[in-house]
Amino acid sequence: MSEPLTFWDHLDELRSSLLRMLCAVVLFGITAFCLKDELFAIVLAPRSSDFITYRLLGAEAFDIHLMNTGLTEQFMVHMRTAIYAGLLVASPYILYELFRFVSPGLYQNERRYAVWIVGAAYVMFVVGTLINYFVVFPFTVRFLGTYQVSPDVANMLTLQSYIDTLLGMNLVMGVVFELPVVCALMGRMGLISNRMMSQYRRHAIVAILIVSAIITPTTDAFTLFIVALPIYLLYELSILIVRIITKQH
Repeated sequence: MSEPLTFWDHLDELRSSLLRMLCAVVLFGITAFCLKDELFAIVLAPRSSDFITYRLLGAEAFDIHLMNTGLTEQFMVHMRTAIYAGLLVASPYILYELFRFVSPGLYQNERRYAVWIVGAAYVMFVVGTLINYFVVFPFTVRFLGTYQVSPDVANMLTLQSYIDTLLGMNLVMGVVFELPVVCALMGRMGLISNRMMSQYRRHAIVAILIVSAIITPTTDAFTLFIVALPIYLLYELSILIVRIITKQH
């Protein structure tokens, strides 16, 4: 039987795990940095009516022109976007390393639940990111990028503002889509029930509309609806999940 690890052994193992995770992010980030044309072809696609979402909906032709106002801005945007892409691609490996570090301290049933929770959280984050990229962000950038108070006032959008909005909304939507996972955990701990969630459905709808308005600060009711609908469906899915968990206990 192997001897139990000391605090310093655990610290060394954590340092090694963090180093491996950092190397993975750096490796994928460098790869994304080198694939500049492919990376920004994806990132900048929603600014044109050629984007798949607009073509499916038959949107009118438009093209938002971006500009650069700083000497180092394009290079820094390139680096930041590449790091984000590297982190996104390396995230499954990061989750594996984290689980590998904490799993020895878990019981067998706890490991099984941990795998399901971590896997579900990752999948929901990716789904939220994809919905933002293909649905929420395109409508937001089209409305804000083409909105004019007067024909005499032309829009001059910077590359940095475009990237900041895209990455920020990706993060927010990814976190919002963790709602079913959080509700499942709270339901398992007995903090909430499906009956309570159904009782406060009206309050939840108001909160969803407020969150949607914050995510997409536009006056376009259609865009607000596009954002609020998937979040509301997530809430209904959370009620169903909590009901199933409650019946199992």
